[in-house]
Amino acid sequence: MKKLSLLMTLCVGVLLGAQAHAQKFEELGKTPQMGWNSWNTFGCDINEKMIRDMADVMASNGMKEAGYEYINIDDCWHGERDAMGFIQADKAHFPSGIKALADYVHSKGLKLGIYSDAGGKTCGGRPGSRGHEYQDAVTYASWGIDYVKYDWCDTKGINAEQAYTTMRDAIKKAGRPMLFSICEWGDNKPWDWAKDIGHSWRTTGDIYPCWNCEHNHGSWSSWGVLPILDKQAGLRKFAGPGHWNDMDMMEVGNGMSEGEDRAHFSLWAIMASPLIAGNDLRSMSETTRKLMTNKDMIAINQDKLGIQAMKWIDEGDLEIYVKPLENGEFAVLFLNRADNAKQVKHDWAFHYLKDDIFKQEVYFDKQLFNWKNVWTGAKGDTKGKLSVTIPAHDVLVLRLTPKK
Repeated sequence: MKKLSLLMTLCVGVLLGAQAHAQKFEELGKTPQMGWNSWNTFGCDINEKMIRDMADVMASNGMKEAGYEYINIDDCWHGERDAMGFIQADKAHFPSGIKALADYVHSKGLKLGIYSDAGGKTCGGRPGSRGHEYQDAVTYASWGIDYVKYDWCDTKGINAEQAYTTMRDAIKKAGRPMLFSICEWGDNKPWDWAKDIGHSWRTTGDIYPCWNCEHNHGSWSSWGVLPILDKQAGLRKFAGPGHWNDMDMMEVGNGMSEGEDRAHFSLWAIMASPLIAGNDLRSMSETTRKLMTNKDMIAINQDKLGIQAMKWIDEGDLEIYVKPLENGEFAVLFLNRADNAKQVKHDWAFHYLKDDIFKQEVYFDKQLFNWKNVWTGAKGDTKGKLSVTIPAHDVLVLRLTPKK
């Protein structure tokens, strides 16, 4: 009887979809989404107990209070489709079903995300959504899903914009607000067409837990922190509330140094990328937990103005990024890309900031700011020169507030 009801809802949705232009759920994603995803650490080795464990940890270790809200199941949760074409969860690994898991995650004050693919098969070889978009969206809604990550494997000959529009429309017709995360790897320049389709779109291939590397998988590559950062050039004008450039799930806590983790987290935050943890929350160190719950860094990411940082100054291994914030404030990030420490001597009065895209400009010789180091709490102002040593592969991040 339940399947019949879903099928009737599906038919109505398809008919309505042919009559009216659908939209994404505009109220979602007004700031970059925050949460956790299973893929980076576990790949296909997932089960319902692990997902419950992650929800328990997120709800109790300060992450929920810091703004993290999504627990996202990535690839390989799928079983087969039943005789009517409805997707089932893998009974061996999710014996209670996804609906029960969603209920549990919701009981913790969190939200549950799920994964599918625009092709016939997912990247892990499980059933994709091609030809079943409306059916899957209705199923997800009936389970209580809050977030859909939609991948791009097995899509030869498919038009990306059309494929993601179809799933967008299916989610809307299913009636339950679900954040739509486009995982198309930037192959078809989603920033040009995805603003009204998804709430975020991947700009690159997958991330890899390294500072500056390309990890070759044969037919494709994954990338370290710096290559992904560099691939954001020219994209900031496309980002804003409800439509974000997604630099991929984070690798904080997955084997890089503390300084590299701090730089990684800070860069994703200042670039207004979604902050989706990819480590094992159950066993992470206190250092990693404190880093990922730094309220001042998260506040920069979640600023309601929704502007992605610009590269302000490029001195080779030393780069300075600036993100305009509400109330005339700014976040300024000094990045040391080098393998050795860098001595920074920054004369504020010597520099002029102009943002042509978002129409901001500051003459630091005329306007003074107080600053706060978001990682150490140290304070100062822009009246004098800034002199500091930044360790290799690390950052200095300041929040600037206009002096009254």
